[in-house]
Amino acid sequence: MTVVNLVRGFGRRPGRLAAEGAALAIAVLVAFPLYWMVLGAFKPAGEIESDRPRPWTLAPSVDSFRRVFGQQEFGRYFVNSLVVAGSVVVVSALVAFLAATAVTRFRFRFRTTLLIMFLVAQMVPVEALTIPLFFQMRDFGLLNTLGSLILPHIAFSLPFAIWMLRGFVKGVPEALEEAAYIDGASRSRFLWQILFPLVLPGLVATSVFSFISAWNDFLFAKSFIISDTSQSTLPMALLVFFKPDDPDWGGVMAASTVMTIPVLVFFVLVQRRLVSGLGGAVKD
Repeated sequence: MTVVNLVRGFGRRPGRLAAEGAALAIAVLVAFPLYWMVLGAFKPAGEIESDRPRPWTLAPSVDSFRRVFGQQEFGRYFVNSLVVAGSVVVVSALVAFLAATAVTRFRFRFRTTLLIMFLVAQMVPVEALTIPLFFQMRDFGLLNTLGSLILPHIAFSLPFAIWMLRGFVKGVPEALEEAAYIDGASRSRFLWQILFPLVLPGLVATSVFSFISAWNDFLFAKSFIISDTSQSTLPMALLVFFKPDDPDWGGVMAASTVMTIPVLVFFVLVQRRLVSGLGGAVKD
């Protein structure tokens, strides 16, 4: 029996090695732009502008980071990005949780139509709505404010978040809700003290996507922040170094690296709940 199992193990090994090799190749392909960005941030100006780029540097320098942090407005841009991304994450998570609970636990008219509208909203390209949103923000008096960045991102984050959280809410047995009511718990107490902790992994998963989308946004920041640069976010800081006549590629790479660090830190902090959240999203 041992010999048979050993033969079967060798028979399965080539397929397993091929799968692992493919996964490794994909990981390298995805990570290479990130490596090149960090490398460019530490390269001296002479190597960055060389006609023969090399995937390494023998003389690392932090001059590009000095130029980035030497910008007076960079700190303000960083704080603005934190405010926008943090507001989008908190508001979209709470609203999506309540909406997902409503469409899952309650039966009401046009419920299916509402769910289809959430799905259709995901299919509309953001670029196609930028101009209408510009006029809407202008009519609301929100141009050149952080509100013009927060509100659209909340609107675009909600459909995906609601659809993902439906699986988590639906996965909580209704018997648990009935038992809570029998024990004297009110609907609000069940909602926040029982249901909310159970769907927290799903909230974390949706929060990651909302945070990345709001943090890396350039289109809305460029379209809605026109004259008041004090309301700009970090992606706009890249334009300080990207000059058509004489671009500072080292500054661009250093600023991009600094922008990436909060996303990586946020991802590392929530990675465990993110994995369980992505797995729970497929529950029926």
